[in-house]
Amino acid sequence: MKKVLLIIQREYITRVRKKSFIVMIFVVPLLILGMSALIGYVAKDSRELKSTQVVKVIDESSIFAGKFRNEKNIKFEPATGSVETEKAGLKNNEDLSVLMIPKDYNKKPVQIFSKKKPSFTLTGEVENQMNDIASTNTMLANHIDTALLNAAKKNKVTISAMEVTETGTKDANVGTSMGVGIACAIFIYMALFIYGAQVMRGVIEEKTSRIIEVIISSVKPFQLMLGKIIGVGLVGLTQFTAWIALSVIATKIAGQTSGPGGGMAGILTTLATIPFGYILGCFLFYFLTGYLLYSALFAAVGSAVDSETETQQFMFPITLPLLFTYLLSVTVLFQAPDSPLAVWLSIIPFTAPVAMMVRIPFGGVAPWQLALSMGLMVAGFLFTTYVAARIYRVGVLMYGKKASYKELVKWFFYKE
Repeated sequence: MKKVLLIIQREYITRVRKKSFIVMIFVVPLLILGMSALIGYVAKDSRELKSTQVVKVIDESSIFAGKFRNEKNIKFEPATGSVETEKAGLKNNEDLSVLMIPKDYNKKPVQIFSKKKPSFTLTGEVENQMNDIASTNTMLANHIDTALLNAAKKNKVTISAMEVTETGTKDANVGTSMGVGIACAIFIYMALFIYGAQVMRGVIEEKTSRIIEVIISSVKPFQLMLGKIIGVGLVGLTQFTAWIALSVIATKIAGQTSGPGGGMAGILTTLATIPFGYILGCFLFYFLTGYLLYSALFAAVGSAVDSETETQQFMFPITLPLLFTYLLSVTVLFQAPDSPLAVWLSIIPFTAPVAMMVRIPFGGVAPWQLALSMGLMVAGFLFTTYVAARIYRVGVLMYGKKASYKELVKWFFYKE
């Protein structure tokens, strides 16, 4: 045990003393805040057109002509020539478009021509206005009072999602839960890859430099692998803890500067409505157990190859479950966190770190599901550590021989 602790100490101190580690601790929270602000700005800015777009309308149906209303940076004008004549004028003007509405527009497509690809903002606005005009025209033809109907449409219904708990009712905060769940899934996915890859690179470096031969003379291969995995894992835990603390501090400072209820202050108020401590505890558990599970396999891969370029054939099968779950998490699972697919993915050890962190912020995880998932995670990393250690003890001393899956199986069954 003393030797394992020495290896852990070496791996930890060597990495935390690096300038890159210290720099990244401070840079990442700032990048997250900057990225959040940039995304918000770009999302808002992308909905607005940069210059005034003129749309020449050719209406063969005589239903829409003169009924389009000008909006910000969109101006509608009646066309004075034929379709071909108006299209010829597009060659020298990128801010000009021609809207061609056929007589039987319900059967034939309405076309909009421009020199460059028209934006979704422009086509969406034209489509919405045409739908409104067509609906109004149909109602008038059937002697329906459009003024009364439009007044009725103003009575919009707003639904507030509420959650019934043992202590009473509270806001369900579905949007916040969705955002936190996806963020946790992304962080877990990145962490397992980043720190697992560090273990693999460390093994490859020691193996190719032949330092491993000296180390193995003093400690057993399993002790070396275990010490390396735990040491790098503690580095990752330190980094994540620092990032979380600094992100909270930076967010609070930004919230104070933006004023009460606005900007970051609003985000902090929203986040305060979710069980942050419970989510953070689960995040740390699945980060640690997921890291231990995958880093053991990464260490086995590192021991089986002589360079990082040879790792691809072994890496893909290992990372496929994680990649598969990540893609589902950001597209499907957050929409149905209690579906059978989400439940099974959150229980299977190879997919649970990502899938469970999508489900937990929604609060619908049954205690037995969480207990089963956590128990299987512990059993899973113990099993993968055992398998990886048997491969590692042989592979770490193999040089110049390209390993295959058949070779790995042989290494596993070698006797001590």
